[in-house]
Amino acid sequence: MTASTGRRRFGTFLGVYVPSVLTILGLVMYLRFGWVVGNVGLAYTFAIVLLASSITCITALSASAIATNMRIGAGGEYFMVAHSLGLEMGGAIGIPLFLCRTLSITFYCYGLAESVLGFDGQPIDPLQEKLLAAGLIIVITAVSGASAGLALKLQLPILAIVGLSIVALVIGVGQGDLHAPEWTATYRTAPGGFWYVFAVFFPAVTGFAAGIGMSGDLQDPRRSIPRGTLAAVATGTAVYLLVPVLLATTGRIEVQDLADPARFVWVDIAFLGAWLILPGVWGAILSSAFGSALGGPRVLQALARDGLAPRFLSRLTRSGQPTVATLVSGAIALVALSLGELNAVARFVSILFLTLYVAINLSCAIEGFTGDPSWRPTIRLPPLVSLLGAAATVAIMFLISPVACVAAICLELLLYIGFRRRALRRRWGDARAGFWAALARFSLIKLSRHRSDPRNWRPLILLFSGDPQRRAGLVRMANWFTQNRGLVTACQMILGDLATERGEIERREREMDEALRHEGLVAFTRVAVVPDFEQGVMGVTQGSGLSGLRANSIMSGWPEKRERLLAMLRMLRAASNAGRSTLITRLQDPVVPLQTPRIDVWWRGRHNNGDLMLLLAYLLLMNEEWKSARIAVRTIVDDESQRRGMEQSLATLIDETRIPAEPEVIVRAAGGGLVETMHERSAGSDLVFLGLRDPEPDGEQEYADSLLAMMDGLPTAVLVRSGGEFAGRLI
Repeated sequence: MTASTGRRRFGTFLGVYVPSVLTILGLVMYLRFGWVVGNVGLAYTFAIVLLASSITCITALSASAIATNMRIGAGGEYFMVAHSLGLEMGGAIGIPLFLCRTLSITFYCYGLAESVLGFDGQPIDPLQEKLLAAGLIIVITAVSGASAGLALKLQLPILAIVGLSIVALVIGVGQGDLHAPEWTATYRTAPGGFWYVFAVFFPAVTGFAAGIGMSGDLQDPRRSIPRGTLAAVATGTAVYLLVPVLLATTGRIEVQDLADPARFVWVDIAFLGAWLILPGVWGAILSSAFGSALGGPRVLQALARDGLAPRFLSRLTRSGQPTVATLVSGAIALVALSLGELNAVARFVSILFLTLYVAINLSCAIEGFTGDPSWRPTIRLPPLVSLLGAAATVAIMFLISPVACVAAICLELLLYIGFRRRALRRRWGDARAGFWAALARFSLIKLSRHRSDPRNWRPLILLFSGDPQRRAGLVRMANWFTQNRGLVTACQMILGDLATERGEIERREREMDEALRHEGLVAFTRVAVVPDFEQGVMGVTQGSGLSGLRANSIMSGWPEKRERLLAMLRMLRAASNAGRSTLITRLQDPVVPLQTPRIDVWWRGRHNNGDLMLLLAYLLLMNEEWKSARIAVRTIVDDESQRRGMEQSLATLIDETRIPAEPEVIVRAAGGGLVETMHERSAGSDLVFLGLRDPEPDGEQEYADSLLAMMDGLPTAVLVRSGGEFAGRLI
């Protein structure tokens, strides 16, 4: 009992072991074990039991590892998956899990009603059958909603009855003659072969998660879940190794009769027959129904608490019971009863259950592979073993029903996509960040061991964007250049003292992230506090990135003030010496091109800028907005004698670079100025690339004047200064 709510919490035996072992020792044990032995013989039955139990044991160990590494709250398996693979994946698994457990109440109650009314072999009235099933659903829902303790305590006499039925089978076998077992497979009534029989048997060992579903009601989930779950799996495996020996060696029934799927062989063999066996069957069904009625609403409660279902479903009574969720679950079970044709969805429900086991194994495997320092479970399982368990479960899903398997995967994929689009806010960390961090670490180490070469050049742009809300066009241009082939880091600089601007850094980074998301742009964000603009740019540039992913290009907008332009020109030489290219962009409306855009690349063959300009123009074509663009490579010569040689040079360049472009050699008119010619030819262009040079020492003023005169008559333009190993090596 907790002091605040009076809520009762349960220990390992009652809270985990009892519901788990009773779900494992269920209908398949009574109704299909004889059929298994009669078709595949004792040796293959052992193989089926051991293989199925091994997969179950791996999944149970994966769940135990997760349970011992975190504080498990309400929701059991959903909680584990959501906190390991993310809220979206948790929802994609949790909602089907809730529906499966709710529909299982219907299946169990319908089956129990059919068994009770038809035990004497007389015809069953369908209406009477449905009314009894409905009554059972209402009673089970009422008991489970009122008190989990009462529902769990009712399972104790059921456990005794199930145990008594197994003892009755042992006594019955001992009272009759014994014979040597049939070891070889005959497949008398199972023409589908070994794997068909395996698929029919496998659901018998998948009930261990019933106890995990009670995680929110346990005194110590970290201790109880692994102990209770593994004990239940061990008990189930021991019983499933004993029962086939009894069935295979008894002389009370012929071997061929074991294979009859319509014959209830336990009644024929056990001591007192139906008097002890039928109560065991009914108890197993009733216990499974209670397990579903307890576990399903708690999954729904957890989903609602995390914003994946209506909030009112998360309400608890003063005693801590999810009564609202339980009533909703019971109502769905009643509606499902009225629909009929339950067998049509039973296989689909089984497959959905198995997707949960896949998710648990994947969660444990990913947690193990990431190597996060937070992964410190007291029960450790090699990640490859968990991965093997996931793969084996997927294989079994296809064995049971390929169509149902594909349908289940599609359903959960649609749910995942839906939750992703909702941009859910999670309150916890999960293994996804660790996975990507581990992958990034591996990739960076591999990348650092490869010598940098122009063949592998990609635009890694450090963009001094300022406020992205005001300069979204600049960030969009950088995104066009990188288009899934490079990276953009948008940097905003604050002139000041780091000691006083710490809070401002966090605020501006949040604002930058929100602005980029609003515009649909992809970029890393960084806010740097610097004492001086020039020193700040070079300091941030040199400290940006990691080995193999250091920024190779500096990009900025066109400065509004002449002093800032002069500062940028002074930095050109330093940037080149540091192996960084420089891109200065002046944007004109419209930023997004219309109809058939034209890109002009002004080629002068100096400073190796042309190679980078041509490549950037080509990268623009990879974007939807620019895919229809025409690239014109233009150059100016002084007289006709130079035209032919330059045309051949440009044609060879375009051919060797394999970039779709049109060369154009312009002979400057007598007395015509270079700037006037460029203005005239590029007046109708959407984007112009121009080369930059390092200004002469103390020549920044003169160079700034010439650039200002050139830019005034042009559309959107990008000034390029190529640096680093890429220079002059486009081919």
